[in-house]
Amino acid sequence: MSMRPYVILSVAASVDGYIDDSNPERLYLSNEADFDRVDEVRAGVDAVLIGANTVRRDNPRLRIRSQDRRDRRVAAGRPEIPLKVTISSKGDLDPASKFFGTEDVEKLVYVPTSAKSAAGERLGEVATVVGAGDPLDLRSVLTDLSSRGVGRLMVEGGGHIHTMFLTAELVDEIHLAVAPFFVGDSTAPRLVVDAKFPQDFRNRMHLDEVQQIGDIALLRYLLKEPSDA
Repeated sequence: MSMRPYVILSVAASVDGYIDDSNPERLYLSNEADFDRVDEVRAGVDAVLIGANTVRRDNPRLRIRSQDRRDRRVAAGRPEIPLKVTISSKGDLDPASKFFGTEDVEKLVYVPTSAKSAAGERLGEVATVVGAGDPLDLRSVLTDLSSRGVGRLMVEGGGHIHTMFLTAELVDEIHLAVAPFFVGDSTAPRLVVDAKFPQDFRNRMHLDEVQQIGDIALLRYLLKEPSDA
């Protein structure tokens, strides 16, 4: 079996399983203490992956907020922030997005091989565009990341990306922060989209940790032993 990074799926969701609402402005589900926890986890990985829709909708920088954590990474001989990674069906992203910001770290855009040329013309000055098969093969993405020295990968959404990783059984643990309110909007993005999940009532995940962070409940689930990856 091909080597791949250890995959942590990190997400905050409302009690009813939504990761945003349908308003143009981003809905912040976590509290400040949980944002700091996520910052700590992010500081401990080699790469952070989000989907193209998250790049467009949230326009995140994916930086590490704590200067101390950035300094510790540099002192350990690592880049100040993890590699930034996204997956796109066409590569039709805005090169001025914060994702492609000025931080001195590599940005990787994985696209179907048939879309690589057009995506490279659009994004080649701000990112490395990689063809990953037709259709795009998630295992090829992880194999390529491993070849680039990525041992730990943090996946931060959105719902389609979560679903891709979970249905392919490529997640090792989930960090689920549950926000203490309901969204109740069927048009809003959810934690996952409709799919057939291996993690169903016949194959229950292992709840390894429960932690209270202010008004947030953090649930840490293990899906498999690292040796099974």
